[in-house]
Amino acid sequence: MRNTDPTTPSTTAAPSTTTTPRASTGTTSPAPLPSHPDRTPGTNDVEMGRDRRRALKQANGLLGMKVLGYLGALLAALVIALPLYFVVVTSFKTHPDIYSDPISWIPHPFAPENYSYVWNEVDFGQFLRNSVVITVVLTVVKVVLGVLSAYAFAFLRFPGRNVLFLLVVGTLMVPNEITIISNYAAVAQLGWRDSFPGIIVPLAGVAFGTYLMRNHFLSLPTEILEAATMDGAGFLRTLFRVVLPMSWPTLMAFVLITAVTEWNQYLWPFLMSDTGRVAPLQVGLTLLQNNEGPTNWGPVMAGTLLASIPMIVIFLLLQRSMIKGLTAGAVKG
Repeated sequence: MRNTDPTTPSTTAAPSTTTTPRASTGTTSPAPLPSHPDRTPGTNDVEMGRDRRRALKQANGLLGMKVLGYLGALLAALVIALPLYFVVVTSFKTHPDIYSDPISWIPHPFAPENYSYVWNEVDFGQFLRNSVVITVVLTVVKVVLGVLSAYAFAFLRFPGRNVLFLLVVGTLMVPNEITIISNYAAVAQLGWRDSFPGIIVPLAGVAFGTYLMRNHFLSLPTEILEAATMDGAGFLRTLFRVVLPMSWPTLMAFVLITAVTEWNQYLWPFLMSDTGRVAPLQVGLTLLQNNEGPTNWGPVMAGTLLASIPMIVIFLLLQRSMIKGLTAGAVKG
């Protein structure tokens, strides 16, 4: 008899059922996005927006700094160019036009004869020749002494080297005006007044050049110097064949700074030159000023402009080497 009690489990095996694959409908369900435990949907968009705003803020800051830099450069250019423009304009003005009220920024009438007046009135050619002699001699002497002394302080080993170098550098802190009286007495006792030695010798100190070139020599690769020594190069041969060719930009900066400084010397040459025989151009230009009445500033400005032209030309020729030498020395030092 079959058991019909519904509470009793059936002992007959249930028929096996097989699952058939579901027919493809042509659409696939999208794969679930990977979840990050620390992020919620939309976090990437928020961070990208934040980075974008930060980058925009930095770009605006850099733009503002550039604008301020350009404004500062423009202001500096105006401060430098305005006096130069005034000198050039005044050199072409007549005497009444210079003292006109209000001031005129364009010459009216145009007076180029101021330049011929300067050349003929104060013997401009002789003063120019004296300036060239003094500048060339002092530049050569200072460059030679500066290079040799710097090379010795950089590579020679002798007792008291550092103390002696500090004494040389310490002279840079002493104003030249303090030594005028003692130098004047020494030159007068030697009988060098109104002569080129009396002007040149007291100005031949070279502390700045020694300091500049020594710092550059110490920045040179020691391997090259050691290789030159192993090849049998002597002290001076190493200087001229190895060290100086590697120091050309700094050397040109030293030459330019020295030439400009000596060209513009005024006080000591003025004290030493009793006549115009050895007086430089800066002293000769004082003869254009009228101590008894209003000075005709047209010829004075013309002479000033003529005196500036040689140094402007030298600077334009050597400015790239000068800037390269000074920046290289600043970076390596």
